[in-house]
Amino acid sequence: MGTAAEKSLNLIRRRLCDPSFVFRPLSASSDSNYSKLKFIVSTSITEGCNNSILLLGPRGSGKSAVLDLVVADLLEEYPDSVSLIRLNGLLHSDDNCAFKEIARQLCMEHHLLFSKMASSDENSQFIIAMLRECGLAHKTIIFVLDEFDMFAQGKQRLLYSLLDAMQSVTSQAIVVGISSRLDADQLLEKRVRSRFSHRKILFLPPSREELDSLLEHLLSLPADSSFPSGYVSQFNEKIKSITSDTRFKDILRTFFNANYTVNSLVKFIFRAVSLMNLESGLLSLENFKAALANMQRQPKLEAIRDCSILELYLLVCMRRLEVKEQISYNFISVMKEYKTIHDSFQTSDYYAQNVCLRAFEHLREREVICYAENRGQSQTGEYRPMKLLISASELHQGMRSHACCPAILVKLLDH
Repeated sequence: MGTAAEKSLNLIRRRLCDPSFVFRPLSASSDSNYSKLKFIVSTSITEGCNNSILLLGPRGSGKSAVLDLVVADLLEEYPDSVSLIRLNGLLHSDDNCAFKEIARQLCMEHHLLFSKMASSDENSQFIIAMLRECGLAHKTIIFVLDEFDMFAQGKQRLLYSLLDAMQSVTSQAIVVGISSRLDADQLLEKRVRSRFSHRKILFLPPSREELDSLLEHLLSLPADSSFPSGYVSQFNEKIKSITSDTRFKDILRTFFNANYTVNSLVKFIFRAVSLMNLESGLLSLENFKAALANMQRQPKLEAIRDCSILELYLLVCMRRLEVKEQISYNFISVMKEYKTIHDSFQTSDYYAQNVCLRAFEHLREREVICYAENRGQSQTGEYRPMKLLISASELHQGMRSHACCPAILVKLLDH
């Protein structure tokens, strides 16, 4: 069973790392973004017309993955009629750099000699000439502009040059922009906007039905495989049992409250699968619970768990002052409360004021506490009003999970 478990673990991991496998089931519908994009691009190729389109949606929603699926299929269908040029706004937002990169990729594609010394104007003229030559040869150039909004900064000379050249009847090209900004087309200048096709495809989170289909697609083992048939049926039955469980749906709902994209789901499943028990060879609901706990980081709780004993005392003192409805307090007020606790309970953890001030500043640097207002910057730090940046429940939970928190502090916080 151990070998079969390891093979199933590796198989699912490989699937999750392959975007084309992940997004293939979401492309099956005739109304899917894959179908819409493929129709637009393939029509432009077969009819020899120019086009431009924007793929918009949050990061991780599958814009690039779906485009890659479409391009791979079109390269297979029309191997001699498609040329692909890729740019990224994070790398090529400078117009001169972009023209140079397009010229370089065109030269590589068509086995031409690329000149590194060519000027921006020479590269621009070369690109226009290549568009004309490819159009005459009935070959479509697909320009993929990732981080499209970055190209819409400044003078937008690249966008204008490409779209203007595409107005010619001899050119044959498609510009596909990818952006996580839904208002990317509004960033275009008037002269660029007038030449843009204004076609947009919006990438939305998967529906409930698509989500169920995707989970089954990613986690189920194939029947016609080298796995023992008994193990495959047992594994798949377990997956169906987990995904139909209301507790699993609650876990997904909690996870999606933070990030509802396919990419985030894939990361979540990868974490859960990695926790699979290799002895049983089956996934369990506990794997998904543990994955959720691992991925839902709580920086404030982590900050409290890393605090020293003295810093915990200071936080408890500040919380007690708030409970006493002391609206404004500073380091001096906190030290008075600290001394009151020491005198009342005769605690062994008592430190000098200068040591406490350093601990106080460390809490402020960790952003567990902060100054209550920007006024009074001329005052020294110990006299400026402070406030807690964590709630009472977060402080209580953090102290309970602290490795060395004295019991007296939890008691003081409760009373």
